[in-house]
Amino acid sequence: MTPPEPPSPQPASRRIAEDLRRSIESGEIARGEKLPSERALAEQYGAARNTAREAVRLLAEQGLVTAKHGRGVFVREPQRLFRFGSDRYSIRNRETGLTPFRLEAKRQGKTARIDVVSIAREVPPHDIAERLNVPTDEQSVVHRENHYFADEEPVQIVSTYLRWDEAQDTLLMQPKTGKDGIYGRLEELGHTMTRVRDEISARMPTPEEAGILHLVPGVPILEVLHTSLDQDLKPFEVSRYVHRADQTGLLYELPVE
Repeated sequence: MTPPEPPSPQPASRRIAEDLRRSIESGEIARGEKLPSERALAEQYGAARNTAREAVRLLAEQGLVTAKHGRGVFVREPQRLFRFGSDRYSIRNRETGLTPFRLEAKRQGKTARIDVVSIAREVPPHDIAERLNVPTDEQSVVHRENHYFADEEPVQIVSTYLRWDEAQDTLLMQPKTGKDGIYGRLEELGHTMTRVRDEISARMPTPEEAGILHLVPGVPILEVLHTSLDQDLKPFEVSRYVHRADQTGLLYELPVE
């Protein structure tokens, strides 16, 4: 009986990438430090320049390095996470006069910016219609899309859906919705938030999301599908949060019932 063939050796590019990754994780190559050039890496490892280039690409896909135009490739520095959790809709936080994002940015000493990209009447996606209890075959929702920035760096996309029959002809159709934002206007319509339901998942970004958030290859996103429930436990607002996973953490403290 012929013995099985030994497994093929790992490609040289992967061996180089693994060696560099270990050096980064051990601190031998410091965060923020510039990697050697492709030519220098090729000479160091006795490999072709294309092999060194592929190794650097693999590190970029793992989110370990990033290229800076005209300057070279640098080890990514650890980012302080924006943390959003169960208290972000609390009365205590709302009394600060700041939205959850602006409050979190202020805590980190960053300047927040929120761009209202669009406000439109639309046919809802099926998962939104299911949670908001609206028809899927007509323009039954208002979709507000906002892009969020911290020190001019994009960090999250928020798509908020409201019932059209409630939002039409109100400030909910305007970029500036007044004191306490959309939740203040929804309270005036009879919806006081008493419970929230957050469905959290991780995935790779769509090309459009990657472009908006300026994501490097290999960085996933965290998606939070948020549903607000009022005093009658009736859903009245659904928002899809798309967060950069390399800059966002989710923190929940919940009672055990």
